[in-house]
Amino acid sequence: MQLDCKVSYINKSELKSLLASRLKDDTFTTLKELPNPSSFKDIHKATLRVLQAINTNEKITIVGDYDVDGVVSTTIMVDFFKKLGITVDWIVPNRFKHGYGLSPKIVDKINSGLIITVDNGISAIQSALLCKEKGLDLIITDHHTVGDEIPDCYAIINPKQNDCQFPYKEICGAQVAWYFCASIKKALNQNKNLMEFFDILSIAIIADVMPMRSLNSTIVKKGLKMITTSTRPAIKTLNNHLKKHTINEEDIGFSIAPLINCAGRMEDASIAVEFLLSDNQNRAYEILEYLITLNNNRKEEQNNIFNQSLTQVNQDDQVIVVASKDWNEGIIGIVAAKLSEKFNKPSFVFSINGDTSKGSSRCNTDINLYNLLNSSKQMTIGFGGHKSAAGVVVQTDNLNNFKQEVNNNINKLQNTSNEDEIILDNTFNINISDIDLETYNIIEEFRPYGLTNTSPEFIFNNITIQQQFFLGKDKLHQKLILENNVELLIFNNTDYFNVNSQISFIATISLNEFRGNITINLILKRLI
Repeated sequence: MQLDCKVSYINKSELKSLLASRLKDDTFTTLKELPNPSSFKDIHKATLRVLQAINTNEKITIVGDYDVDGVVSTTIMVDFFKKLGITVDWIVPNRFKHGYGLSPKIVDKINSGLIITVDNGISAIQSALLCKEKGLDLIITDHHTVGDEIPDCYAIINPKQNDCQFPYKEICGAQVAWYFCASIKKALNQNKNLMEFFDILSIAIIADVMPMRSLNSTIVKKGLKMITTSTRPAIKTLNNHLKKHTINEEDIGFSIAPLINCAGRMEDASIAVEFLLSDNQNRAYEILEYLITLNNNRKEEQNNIFNQSLTQVNQDDQVIVVASKDWNEGIIGIVAAKLSEKFNKPSFVFSINGDTSKGSSRCNTDINLYNLLNSSKQMTIGFGGHKSAAGVVVQTDNLNNFKQEVNNNINKLQNTSNEDEIILDNTFNINISDIDLETYNIIEEFRPYGLTNTSPEFIFNNITIQQQFFLGKDKLHQKLILENNVELLIFNNTDYFNVNSQISFIATISLNEFRGNITINLILKRLI
């Protein structure tokens, strides 16, 4: 199979020019250009309410979420107030006991004071009314899509509100929380360096799959540099765990984010908040060891659910919908992402619990999941999220109708890509003789990669295999030595390839450091 792409056998200078052209219209490309907090709707009103609470010693409760963004958002707010000498309460919902975000069960736990949500709340219509009934002022900080009805509360800070003037809409919940802290700091005339939070803020931006453009890219670049020198005990333990001289966005996405995420997926996200808030190295190490154990358990359970889900997939459907009463609702989001990647379609994975089923959806195409769910809302009990990730609850006996509805409605949706997103040429033909350190350094120059600035992949056609080696304790991975002595690494594949035969494939370029030796190799994405 031959794949067409824009440039045939792209050379190094052309590659550099194309990668640079993606970012030519980016804004807020330096730290001093970052937008001012005052451009958020309601932020001034919310800031004055926080100052009132501080001056009257009113209790403040931060309510977060159980994913990485929610954990980091909670950490930033709690640590910020701690630096001001103010103790606040915080709650991160347990997904198995409380449900998502500011649920009625969470409101029941709070009897006085001011509530501030982070990375949640924009869909908490019922809970906002409960807060009013209890005489609790509620400030919502969130970044998820705003629905037709908004909560009745004291203030809402969310860039996706139609009348919000914040100039860049695609930011994560932790960024909204960070901007709120910046506004409070300014109002208090405090000389605190909020850039200290960029180490964990960059983790949230990457983990929540925000577009890696403009201010997101600017913060992440700074944050990734700060991670290697961070004095935060949790980050220091993660550095020691990874044993790498530099940390990039792939290390966050594949190694650090899963460790933080697994607490909420397997047990309780408060474990991850306590980890990030650790004020001594020994405690941070203890929690990290526990997180590593939880994450290993998560991997095993995830693989089981993914393999079971494959048996339900109808490849003729345009939207994948699978469900089981045996699936851990903390893991189904990862499985949905794997299904979407494998089949290149929006995917919904449901955990059935009696009369209701909770679903997680992911999408790696240009279909907007929130819009898809909104067009099918008559089949749901409730839903929320954004373009590429969403959650939904349906009646169990309505699952088949929901499946039929989303498959019908997907054809009615137009391309709803965000205006800040661009369509990328991401796959290039390259001569295998150009796989060297110079090409690798060109690619590195345009990091961080992510949504809307995707890491380039390269097409190789009819490349001769010279040698094959199986790697790892269980020999589950392999290394092929190709012509020109280029190494191709293949993970989780035990198939035999005939030496001297030819293969065609798509791969990324990577750098390998082993005992002081630096080599450039290819990482297989897929055979073609």
